[in-house]
Amino acid sequence: MRLTVFGPGFPLRGGIATTTTALVQALEGRGHQVQFLAPSRQYPRWLYPGGDERDPEACPQIAGSQALFAPFEPWTWPRVRRQALEFNADAWIIPYWTWAWAPFWRFLLLGSRPPAIAVVHNLHDHGAGAFRRWAALGVLNRCQGFLTHARFLKTALVESFSGAPVAAYPLPPVTSSRPIPEKPAVRRRMDIGPEERLALFLGLIRPYKGVDVLLEAFARLSESSPWRLVVAGEPWGGLGRTLSAQVETLHLNDRVELKFGWIPETEVDGLLSAADILVLPYRSGTQSAVAPMALSRGLPVLSTDVGGLGEVIEDGVSGLLVEPDSPQALADALVDLEGEGLARLAAGAHVSSDRWTWEGYAETLEGVVGRLETRNWKLETGATRRAATKRHEKAQKGKKTDSD
Repeated sequence: MRLTVFGPGFPLRGGIATTTTALVQALEGRGHQVQFLAPSRQYPRWLYPGGDERDPEACPQIAGSQALFAPFEPWTWPRVRRQALEFNADAWIIPYWTWAWAPFWRFLLLGSRPPAIAVVHNLHDHGAGAFRRWAALGVLNRCQGFLTHARFLKTALVESFSGAPVAAYPLPPVTSSRPIPEKPAVRRRMDIGPEERLALFLGLIRPYKGVDVLLEAFARLSESSPWRLVVAGEPWGGLGRTLSAQVETLHLNDRVELKFGWIPETEVDGLLSAADILVLPYRSGTQSAVAPMALSRGLPVLSTDVGGLGEVIEDGVSGLLVEPDSPQALADALVDLEGEGLARLAAGAHVSSDRWTWEGYAETLEGVVGRLETRNWKLETGATRRAATKRHEKAQKGKKTDSD
């Protein structure tokens, strides 16, 4: 097949960039001709509260990929659409995760074009109000098929977009060819003793991810507990100051290290090697790209049971699932893991890491493409899509009558 994939890639960083790049590699590995059209930037400075959005180590550079547009620079949009149409793909693939890209997607998907499949990371932004939900619907209404990463999201898409092909496949781990640092050496550099246990939170730090709940859980551990905690990632807005103050208030300075800022990929490797468990204390969420990455290293995951996390983390096998927004549940789980349970979960993580692969992910996407009608679309609203579907059904019924 000929496929055009839009989305961030090298040298940009972040989960959408790494997973979109991995998808392109998997599709090319399965013999498809792939056009990868990427932005030169992902967000305007006023919108993104993090630091530099570039990290050449985050994603491999795909041969032939073109950085042609920025989602907030409308004068760049006609060129990328023209390039995509000239490629004459069987389908367009777009990742959906935030309202900030919605105006670009709406422009791209107007007029005659190949059918579009949305890779739905989130139905809408976390904590989205009415406007951002409307923005998401305005994009997804223009898509003809969907691939998502959790069963509950698949159910929601089926209910909202009746008749469109929908599939779910959990995000596989994004791996690299970099050598994995040796655990003892990294722990020595971090001054972690052989009898101590290290819990790790890794990723963009936003309110819905519940880092404050995790800090409260650590405050409930006994003074003799072997657990230490590293929180590594970029805080959203003023959340860094809030969490720093919480560490002071709870007297956790000797037990908790806050590593605020973008964590380069080489440093991520070291943190995953040093850790004994990854903790995802989410209040809500859909899925996590960090969880499969940890499992692929044999690192078990302690997570709240929200969204699709329970589809990736096998409770009692590769990790533990607890109720959300409960410091006591997290604290109790950490106490339970002070003994031999941690080694058992680590062994389970090694075994479960092969459950989800990028080849399987790409094959699932191929299945969605295969269920699409092979015609160009001109869909400006959900109503026009439904009208087009009715016309097609009427034509099919007429063919059946003629054959009878």
